[in-house]
Amino acid sequence: MWDLSCRDWEQRLAQGRSLVPDLPLDAAEAGRAVRVFDALRLPDVIGTPTLGEAGGEWFRDIVRALFGSVAGGERMIRELFWLIAKKNSKTTNGAALMMTAALLARRPRAEFLFVGATQTLADLGFSQALGMVLADNALHKRLHVQEHLKKITVVETGVKLQVKTFDEGILTGVKLSGGVMIDELHLLGKVPKAEAVIRQIRGGMLPYPEAFLAFVTTQSEDAPAGVFKSELMKARAVRDGREKGRTLPVLYEFPERMLRNDQWREKKFWGWVNPNAGRSISIERLEEDYTDALGKGEGALRGWASQHLNVEIGVALRSDRWEGAEFWQAQADRTLSVETLIERCDVIVVGIDGGGLDDLLGFAAMGRDRETRDWLLVARAWAHRGVCERRKDIAARLIDFETEGTLFFYDEPGEDVHAVADLVVLIEEAGLLPAKHAIGVDPVGISEIVDELEARGITAEGERIVGLTQGWKLSNTIKTAARRLASKTMRHDGSALMNWCVGNAKIEPRGNAVTITKQVSGTAKIDPFMAALNAVALMAKNPSAETPLIYEGEERELRFV
Repeated sequence: MWDLSCRDWEQRLAQGRSLVPDLPLDAAEAGRAVRVFDALRLPDVIGTPTLGEAGGEWFRDIVRALFGSVAGGERMIRELFWLIAKKNSKTTNGAALMMTAALLARRPRAEFLFVGATQTLADLGFSQALGMVLADNALHKRLHVQEHLKKITVVETGVKLQVKTFDEGILTGVKLSGGVMIDELHLLGKVPKAEAVIRQIRGGMLPYPEAFLAFVTTQSEDAPAGVFKSELMKARAVRDGREKGRTLPVLYEFPERMLRNDQWREKKFWGWVNPNAGRSISIERLEEDYTDALGKGEGALRGWASQHLNVEIGVALRSDRWEGAEFWQAQADRTLSVETLIERCDVIVVGIDGGGLDDLLGFAAMGRDRETRDWLLVARAWAHRGVCERRKDIAARLIDFETEGTLFFYDEPGEDVHAVADLVVLIEEAGLLPAKHAIGVDPVGISEIVDELEARGITAEGERIVGLTQGWKLSNTIKTAARRLASKTMRHDGSALMNWCVGNAKIEPRGNAVTITKQVSGTAKIDPFMAALNAVALMAKNPSAETPLIYEGEERELRFV
């Protein structure tokens, strides 16, 4: 197996060098492929120049690697993951690569697919391939085009290149003897069954040792999810040498340190991740678009950066974002769990929210570190399995959280309530649950939780279980959580689940107060985040695990429901 890692990728980016590592390629086959690629014409450029005249050397290196990697009839590079910003001839180069593959194929009647994540992308991909055929009379004579089927056939070999839209029914069971390219993989991150379809594509390639699978994509405008996230993580692991594999990772993205330091905002670095600058895109045009996005607010700017600089979106930063979102990711501590809270803290309070069959049941445990007095947060969620059918737009993301171990699916109503109660009892048995104001709940629709806790011996007597008034009365709690994050005195377990929920949370001003509600946040899920706010409200009371708390003369906002 070849070593496809590129451990010096940061230096290569800075120096404008190829991101394809040095490989023992078949020079003759690699050269042959480049000659075929270079002869293709750009159909939508004035004068229809050849790719040899107008194409970038950076992409020729990808062509060399993919087609020069067949040794003894077996392809050593079985897959390509190519992350590239918009306007870098992504679809055009992708179509040209698949045309090259079809023209070079030695297997008679081999079948190649260019798959667009949407019909628009599929139409564009076919338009580019068709334009390359029509722009070259000699090539046109060698090929039979069926526009209504989006199919191009090499007459002398019977090799076919077909363009399709990603669809489970269309792609399942397709003969894959040549190769497949999937354009804009990030758009499939929200498609629940996309991972299963790609698994079938890989299975269909197994009998054909020279077949390949290529992914080409820009970054997602949301945090990576589903199949896009899993394939991106795998490609990064191969690139960095943390895993072995047959995937060639070509990722035009900034190093993480540059993202943390906001260096991606500096125009002098934009050429690093736009290798086609000076051809299909100019830095001057990017500057104009940047200024326009900047004027629309931080959220618009981040969205622009994800598409044109491949900046990965973490916690969404919109103009109506919660102010604590800016500091959220910096306060992640992956070592935190309910068990470590029990080990490290002198007291733990609990927040609970949600629980309908179309909602998440959110659970948050917040402990106070006995040494530093910092607030430590762990959050979990439960979801009825039917949510994946009812809310297909977030199903893939929920499955990601299940894999992460922070969200749990249940089949029978009540299973989620029992699981939450188990965690509360665990904290109670450790002697860390306060004797008063221990568990904060949303008063609406929470009776089942209260009943289950009382059945476990954790009763509402003495206001141990309290209903927290939602809406504008949470304003101080919302601000307290943000201040704690900004001052680095509150940390959380760094889960993708909570990153998502925090990103979904929207602020609505109410006079001098602010509120975060499910109504304001729309259909996005924020239940675990609301559970965390309930825990913050209780921890702000400076509770003790040993003795009940008495607040003399206090105007109570907390009341048992």
